[in-house]
Amino acid sequence: MRPTAPLILAAAATVLAAGSLTACSSGSGSSPDTVKIAYQRSTNNKVLVMDNYLEAVKKDFEKANPGKKVKLIPIQADENAYYTKIQQMMRSSKTAPDLVYEDTFLINSDIKSGYLAPIDKYLAKWPSWDQFLPTAKTAAKAQDGKTYGVPDGTDTRGIWFNKEIFKKAGLPVDWQPKSWAEILDAARTIKQKVPGTIPLNIYTGKGPGEAAVMQGFEMLLYGTGTDPLYDTASRKWVAGSKGFKDSLGFVNTVFSEKLGPQQSDALDPNVGTQVQTDWLPNGKLAIDIDGSWMGNQWLPTGGKPWPEWSTVLGQTAMPTQNGQAPGKVSMSGGWIYSIPAKSKNQDLAWKMIEQLQTKENAVKWTVQGAQIAVRKDVAADPGYLKSSPGVDFFTGLVQYTHYRPALPVYPQISTAIGEAMEAVTTGDAKPDGAAKTYDDALKTIAGDAVVNKG
Repeated sequence: MRPTAPLILAAAATVLAAGSLTACSSGSGSSPDTVKIAYQRSTNNKVLVMDNYLEAVKKDFEKANPGKKVKLIPIQADENAYYTKIQQMMRSSKTAPDLVYEDTFLINSDIKSGYLAPIDKYLAKWPSWDQFLPTAKTAAKAQDGKTYGVPDGTDTRGIWFNKEIFKKAGLPVDWQPKSWAEILDAARTIKQKVPGTIPLNIYTGKGPGEAAVMQGFEMLLYGTGTDPLYDTASRKWVAGSKGFKDSLGFVNTVFSEKLGPQQSDALDPNVGTQVQTDWLPNGKLAIDIDGSWMGNQWLPTGGKPWPEWSTVLGQTAMPTQNGQAPGKVSMSGGWIYSIPAKSKNQDLAWKMIEQLQTKENAVKWTVQGAQIAVRKDVAADPGYLKSSPGVDFFTGLVQYTHYRPALPVYPQISTAIGEAMEAVTTGDAKPDGAAKTYDDALKTIAGDAVVNKG
């Protein structure tokens, strides 16, 4: 769900779907009795999980607050284009929504741009805030120590695999790879024994944006056990990292050996929708490095109901590079509801957040959105615990998880990583060369806040 270079691309204006262009004009004007909510709609018109949830909450809110209205502003676009759109809207009081669904990794860059308002004065009087886990509160807190949103869930990442394809390939249906090499070996076996199947999907390149960087690259990097992306002790970004080169090497191997999707598909901004609504449910993909939320499409309320998914698909943890301790790795993020600084209805927007986060609604969204609970009362709710096969598995990955550096320059650095991934995916550069180009970009972006480990 993902920055500054894509935010200035002229292409952003062309990739926005018709629904997102409409959203801009529908965000104009302001009524003291109307709260406007901007959120991302899937590029698949059949995927209306969030739309349906918000429509139900809208009715609750309007019933509980006579005379008040909720205006939903769906922005149908891929993630990079969505970020572009909401930032365009938040620049002016004429177009700013009253609530915006914000990816946590953008908080500090959007605060630096003056787009978001702190909500500490509301949180101080809100008893439900005590139910939120400390990690969730931290995800919504900025460098200035203030809180800029209320999270509605988190996520973890692991590996989904098709047990029927594994059986055809002679691979164990209780597969638990212990290293990167074992993942690649399984993919090679599937390529040989189940032709016509995509052996392995790892998100890559500029098009998929943060999905590639977080679900692809960082799932690898944080499993190397060498140098991190950002060194918290020195407060500097790391260049010349062996782990960085090794991670690019894995991506290069996948695509040079044709173990992944076709390049044109892999680099498509909407590849995530294709994976979730076509490749996995239709048995076209064997191994997918992906997120805990995938099942939300396959529930009866999802865009691609698939009753058999819980028996066809298995889940396993992403291993560290060579099986070194702790043996598993995951990445976590999450989204929050934030109040734009230029909203004219901030008090009403806060009332809407309270409505979104009643215990009943919080459980409902966590289940429907296939989220990992961030509230203690939701995590203990029987409806959540029984909501979906695999919820225990993905919740258990929290102990192995990592978080992206939520710093203002991260979106630009994410873009540079995506470019490095794309270079090794297409074969335009070898891992060492792509890593060198990244290091050069990193020094331009972060200046003196770079430490070279090479």
